[in-house]
Parts: sequence; structure tokens; C-alpha cells
Amino acid sequence: MATIPGPIPVGQEVELDWHPADVLAALKKRGLSLVKLSTDNGYHPTAAGKALKRPWPAMERIIADALGLPPETIWPSRYTAAQPARRHRSASNAES
Repeated sequence: MATIPGPIPVGQEVELDWHPADVLAALKKRGLSLVKLSTDNGYHPTAAGKALKRPWPAMERIIADALGLPPETIWPSRYTAAQPARRHRSASNAES
């Protein structure tokens, strides 16, 4: 179960991430599975399951697209405005 740090101001809604079982159920209703999403997109069969437990933007997008939703709806805690943007290392940065 997700925990919410600190007091919540009255009248403010808190969005929690979907429970992994809810993501699995939504996929199953559409005849999909995490293994199928992983392998259809060129990943190892267990790859999509990892995105349920830790941030992985590319796989989050694949799962969200399969459900017809933006990733921010499924994992709002991973896409809050307060978080800094993720930086990707370029080849030129990796060499220096």
C-alpha cells in the first residue's frame, strides 16, 4: 500500500499510483500480458514487469499506450512537476 508523507491539506486530492495488480487486470481485460508487451517491443520477457516496481519511462509508455492512457495517469508519483527532468547521457558526455 502506498504511504503519503506528511499531512494532506484539507480539500486537496492525492493521486496514488495504480496498484500493479490493477495494471495487470487492465491488460488482461484487453487480452494482453506484460510478457507480450515486452517481447512485442523487443525487450526481454520480464522487462515490463520491472516497470511496475520502479521507474522506466520507455516501458511505462508502452504499458500506458496499450491501456490507452498517459503514463501520468497510471504512475502520477513518477511524473510530478516537483521532480527534476530525467537526463539521458549522450555519447559525448559518456566519453568525457
